[in-house]
Amino acid sequence: METALSPIRSHHVAVIGAGPAGLVAARELRREGHSVVVFEKQKQVGGTWIYTDEVESDPLSVDPTRSVVHSSVYSSLRINGTRECTGFRDYPFVVRSGVSESRDRRRFPSHGEVLAYLQDFAREFGIEEMVRFETEVVKVSPAAEGEIGKWRVESTEKEKRVRRDEIYDAVVVCNGHYVEPRLAEIPGISSWPGKEMHSHNYRIPEPFKDQVVVLIGNSSSAEDISRDIATFAKEVHVACRSNPADTFIKQTGYNNLWKHSSIECVHEDGSVVFQNGKTISVDIIMHCTGYKYHFPFLDTNGVVTVDDNRVGPLYKDVFPPAFAPWLSFIGIPWQVLPFPMFELQSKWIAGVLSGRIPLPSKEDMIMEIKTFYSTLEVQGIPKRYTHRMGNTQFEYDNWLASQCGCSETEEWRKEMCLANVVRKEAHPETYRDEWEDHHLIFQAYQDFFSYS
Repeated sequence: METALSPIRSHHVAVIGAGPAGLVAARELRREGHSVVVFEKQKQVGGTWIYTDEVESDPLSVDPTRSVVHSSVYSSLRINGTRECTGFRDYPFVVRSGVSESRDRRRFPSHGEVLAYLQDFAREFGIEEMVRFETEVVKVSPAAEGEIGKWRVESTEKEKRVRRDEIYDAVVVCNGHYVEPRLAEIPGISSWPGKEMHSHNYRIPEPFKDQVVVLIGNSSSAEDISRDIATFAKEVHVACRSNPADTFIKQTGYNNLWKHSSIECVHEDGSVVFQNGKTISVDIIMHCTGYKYHFPFLDTNGVVTVDDNRVGPLYKDVFPPAFAPWLSFIGIPWQVLPFPMFELQSKWIAGVLSGRIPLPSKEDMIMEIKTFYSTLEVQGIPKRYTHRMGNTQFEYDNWLASQCGCSETEEWRKEMCLANVVRKEAHPETYRDEWEDHHLIFQAYQDFFSYS
C-alpha cells in the first residue's frame, strides 16, 4: 500500500539552517514549486564552514549556560575529500572563470574556499532572498493535537528583537551536527589536574607550545590537529580505542608524535596510562570524539528521539513515519560525501511533499526501520553507529536517485572517493598534494561540462 499526496501541490515549508544542507534544500523545494523560509542564526550562509576565532567559554562545551559557537572549523583545515567529489552534482566545486585570484585553487582547498563556494551557490540560485538571518528557531512543534501536516515554528530575530509564531505545512531540519560534543569516558578524570578540551574549541596550534598533549580519537580532525600542534608542542600522543591494545607507533615526519591504543586511566599526579602500558605526564587532553545529534528546538512529544546518538525512528534517515512527509531531516548519515547526498535527500523531500513521489504507508516505513535496527543488532553494530555509512553510501544515494528520477552516482566519483580513502590512510601527510588519479579528474570534468 503506497500513500501519496494529491499531486501536484505547493506547500509552505520552513527550513532550519542555511548551511550546505539548508541551501540545497531551499533550492530544491523552490524548484518543486513550494514556498520556502530559511531560518539562520548567523549573519551569513555557510553553517559550520563559517570560520571564527571565537571559542566557547567552557573548553569541553558541556556547560548548558555557555554561549554556543556554531563552527568547529580550525584555522589550518583543508577538506579531506577532493573538489570533484565535494560539490553538488549540478553545481560542481570547480575553479570558476572570473573569480578573484585570491581564491584557493588547490584540489583540496581550505575551509574558506568551501565557504566561498557555498556563497557562490546561494548567489547563483537566489537563495539569500529566502533566508531570515540572525533568527533563532526556539521551538518547532505540531500545530494542533492530532493534526498532521501543520507545524508551529516559533523564532526570535536577534537584531529587531522580534518574536514570531507562525504555522507552516512542513519543516525540514538542516541544523547540522558539529556543535554538541561527545566526550570520551576516562577512568580517574575527576581528580586529574590537567586541562581538558574538545576539538570543537580548537583553532590554532600556538597555545600548545612546549605542552604534552593527548588527543583522543581516530577521525580526520584528530589526524589533522595532532600534526598541526606537533610543530609547537613538546609531545603529542594520539589515543584511539579502535587501535590494538599494544599499539605504540611513532608517526613519520615527526620526532614528537606517537599513536597509542586507548587510555586505560589517568591519575591525580597528572599522568595518563595507556592500554599499551605506557605512562606519560600530560598537560592537556583533547577530545576529538565527534558530536551528538542535537535538536533543542524540536518538540515532538517524544515521538522523535536521540538515543545513544541514534535519531529515530527515521525512514531512510529522513522521514519519521508518524509525521511523514511533513517533518524531515537532511544530513543525518555520516562517513559520506555530504553535499551530493544533501542534494539527493532534498530532491526526494521536495518531490514527496508535492505529491510527485509516493512514500510507503506509515506501517511499511515502521516495519522497514525495525528490520534495519534488527540487522544492525545481529551484526553487532552499536546503536551509536546507526547513521554511519562508509561504503554503503553509494547504494543509499542510488536508491534516493531512483526515487527522484535522477542518474546514479557516477563511477568516477565512487572510484575517486575510494582511492582517496586509501591514499589518506597510507600518506596522511601528503595525500592532499600528491595523487595519481588524473584519469578520474578528466572523467569528472567531462561530466561537469555536460551538466552545465
